[in-house]
Amino acid sequence: MSVAYKDQLYAELKKQHHHNRTLFEDPEFPATNSSLYFHKPPPGVVQWKRPGEICENPHLFVEGISSHDLNQGIVGNCWFVAACSCLALKPDLWEKVIPDWKEQEWDSNYAGIFHFRFWIFGQWTDVVIDDRLPTINGRLIYCQSKQNNEFWSALLEKAYAKLFGCYESLVGGNTGDAVVDFSGAVAEAIDLQKEKYNEDKKKQDKLFGNLLKVWEHNGIISSSINVSDHLFLQASSVYVSSESLTTSKSYIFFEISQTQEFELESRMDNGLVRGHAYSVTDVKRVSLGHGLQTYFKNETIPLIRLRNPWGDSEWTGAWSDSSEEWSKVGDAERSNLGITVADNGEFWMSFTDWCKNFTDVDICHLMNTSLISIRKNWNEKVHFGKWTRNSDPLLNRCGGCTNHMETFLQNPQYLFDVTKESDEVLTSLQQKDRRIYRKEGQGENLSIGFTIVKVEVNRKYRLHKLETLEIMHGFTYINARTVFKRIELPQGRYVVIPTTYEPFIEGEFMLRIYTDVDNCCRELVKDKPQPKSCTAPCEYPQLVTHIHVYRAEIGQQGDQAEGINPYVIISCEGQSVRSTTKKNTLTPVFEFSAIFYWKKVAEPITVQLWSDDLGSDKFLGEVLLPGMPDDNSSRWYWLKNKGSKKADNMPSIIALRLVTSNELTAL
Repeated sequence: MSVAYKDQLYAELKKQHHHNRTLFEDPEFPATNSSLYFHKPPPGVVQWKRPGEICENPHLFVEGISSHDLNQGIVGNCWFVAACSCLALKPDLWEKVIPDWKEQEWDSNYAGIFHFRFWIFGQWTDVVIDDRLPTINGRLIYCQSKQNNEFWSALLEKAYAKLFGCYESLVGGNTGDAVVDFSGAVAEAIDLQKEKYNEDKKKQDKLFGNLLKVWEHNGIISSSINVSDHLFLQASSVYVSSESLTTSKSYIFFEISQTQEFELESRMDNGLVRGHAYSVTDVKRVSLGHGLQTYFKNETIPLIRLRNPWGDSEWTGAWSDSSEEWSKVGDAERSNLGITVADNGEFWMSFTDWCKNFTDVDICHLMNTSLISIRKNWNEKVHFGKWTRNSDPLLNRCGGCTNHMETFLQNPQYLFDVTKESDEVLTSLQQKDRRIYRKEGQGENLSIGFTIVKVEVNRKYRLHKLETLEIMHGFTYINARTVFKRIELPQGRYVVIPTTYEPFIEGEFMLRIYTDVDNCCRELVKDKPQPKSCTAPCEYPQLVTHIHVYRAEIGQQGDQAEGINPYVIISCEGQSVRSTTKKNTLTPVFEFSAIFYWKKVAEPITVQLWSDDLGSDKFLGEVLLPGMPDDNSSRWYWLKNKGSKKADNMPSIIALRLVTSNELTAL
């Protein structure tokens, strides 16, 4: 299902104009300068022309769709063109983005109207346009196809420009963002230099295996080359760059001259272009050798194929079109790879050279959430939220990062569970695209990130204090549209806190969490238990206690750990939680915590140690904890017999920490 952008319904508008024998003129994106630019006009006199006025026999597609179809125009949006090249390789995707493409082809029903679909902030959005395109001297000035009568790329670009106000709003961007808008994928950015992929062969091998898996699962990959550090400008402690920097790092738009622009998107001696986005069009282990030698030696080399959106300027090093390295590959393998010696912008290079020459890669994962699939399927939870400002600390929801601890926990909080012994958790935080505000000079992304905290196994209310908890991940804040983290987490309960870098900055976000099994992710809204209207004061919780069990040392006759499978049960006023069972150990490490809101302050909290002995549980001792307000103790306790208040110690001890407060929003 999709929603109609600006409430413009394609089928109704086309029927209306076909019936009236008029060509559609879009009032929401008129053929005027306001649709072209907000600051810097194109270099010439612009005339808006329909495809039939530019060439004879116009079509959406000429001989199908290909990554070779399109080339970048004068606007600095190689990031978008690279994404289009990636899109062209995926029929199941481009048929979503270009719906009813056969019906939209030029025929007797032509009415000058087309439509395209984009996945905008979690919703497929149908965008209607007319086909009047900006030209100078009769030639298209923006994205264009190599075939002068093919217009799918130019019309797609116009629809995307309409979403963001004008063509100039597309200057500077991230290829991964456009791919997400084409697909709903989850974008992952990797800094090849920062992560030392250019130096570490083992890391290269692991990355190649991951990219090969992504490619085989229909993922979309792009990469770029960052410019020299001296070309970066610093503003408000956030690094920003000019319009043509299309890396996974963030950037804010600055006006630069054509000369500066050329210097940034400049060719290097090896044919690659700095500050420029490339689409990856294949990832493959290529067999070396000829004839039977190929099978007996079984020698391969990891290669990657890329395309320059300019349609020329190729890599000239090893494994380029006419390099001698191809003599090591048999004719059949070369034919399968489609090697052509032509300056068409597409080229192969070794994966090692790619890691050394490129600085940033965007990986867009098409997450399989289908339950009927032979491929791994992910459990997905999606939440839409807002950073909103309020003078009441309990209602404020834009508290900034952990540099601002007095407000940090005022941010939105989302709880999820890892129910397996260990699970890979993928977290994607995407802010609402602000490019539409560039006309008002406010189109910069917010600096965003998120923190993942391991919390008590029975946590149900919002966090108010971090001291008793373990931070599993803290994000480096960046003003990118999307931030992503892949992390292996042990069994337990967690809270993810999406934030802006500075407090009291408002914005909208989408949080997506993927795990192997259901994670029950939900937003924490309430700060503490809510009394019912008929609840007497004595029946409402008086204290809140956090208890953390670190480890135990089990004493017994002999020192054999075989068959000793300890676990902990914590009980308070009829509520109990149980830790996982540790196998065959006399010194179990639990790192297990719980939180209780309790009414009868005279009754203690009970911590019991048991052993699971082949289904016959064995009691190993307990400790009774009174939990006084402002108690904050961490020590070893001797375990006692069940119900005993005397000093008849069992031969075991347990280390734990107790924090109690009579302020229910203290923990």
